Amino acid sequence: MKRAFGLFLFAGLLAFSPVARSAPPEKEPLKPDDKPVVIPFELLKSRHMAIQVKINDKGPYRLIFDTGAPTNLVNNKVAKEAGLTDKNDAGGLSLFGAAPAPKTIKKLEIGNLKLEGMPTMVMDHPTVSAIAEVVGPVEGIIGFPFFARYKMTIDYEKKEMTLTPNGYSPGDAMQGMMDKLMGASGKQSEPAVIAPAAVWGFDVSRDKDNEDAGVTVGKVLAKSPAALGGLKEGDRLLTLDGRWTDTVSDTFLAASLVKPGKAVTLVVKRDGKEVKLTVTPGKGL
Repeated sequence: MKRAFGLFLFAGLLAFSPVARSAPPEKEPLKPDDKPVVIPFELLKSRHMAIQVKINDKGPYRLIFDTGAPTNLVNNKVAKEAGLTDKNDAGGLSLFGAAPAPKTIKKLEIGNLKLEGMPTMVMDHPTVSAIAEVVGPVEGIIGFPFFARYKMTIDYEKKEMTLTPNGYSPGDAMQGMMDKLMGASGKQSEPAVIAPAAVWGFDVSRDKDNEDAGVTVGKVLAKSPAALGGLKEGDRLLTLDGRWTDTVSDTFLAASLVKPGKAVTLVVKRDGKEVKLTVTPGKGL
């Protein structure tokens, strides 16, 4: 049985908006083989597809193949082994917000495909780590910068995907998103303001040197939607309505996308354990 692949790893990820598709082209487009290539995959218990990937002649590593991810991502262990980072690089940085420019994989091998100059983010993201706890080692994600170059056919019975080059060379989707937030010219010093329509009743902060996932909840107003939903000062907010909250900007953006009166799930870390809360933001003035 063959069908188009449409499984998403992150339900709230900023997937393929016009921002991602309008990113500038690469200076040196990658040169994949012209013929279709068949790549085996593993269907995980989480229902994600995992493929074996070699990075700079290291590996192979087990990465999730995800059409919902606007970027490739590898964890810090792989980045160190493959020479993507050194001792001067800080690990665990946010995928959105104040993130550094992506690293470049000099040589990426998936099956018989060999690509050069592939961009990737480096991060120990808690979502990937959580999946790994269930299905075994997962070292990252293969996303838009790779799969956008191919027409794909997925054969679930054989557990094979066939990739045919489509001639498209994608730009940097993550940079495109950041350019959009910073303004079309990219010359603004502050992100464009996004005003939440809903009232939540709490604030967050993140220490510059704190490498843990999420942001710290500060003041929670009494009888506010946040308080009524069980949010407490000192909680570590990990996700809001399925969206990552690894920076203050992430949190503000996630909150801005929720309509007043809609009950959403907040995942927080409290006393070393993850807790799910249901919060219904109120209507603003």
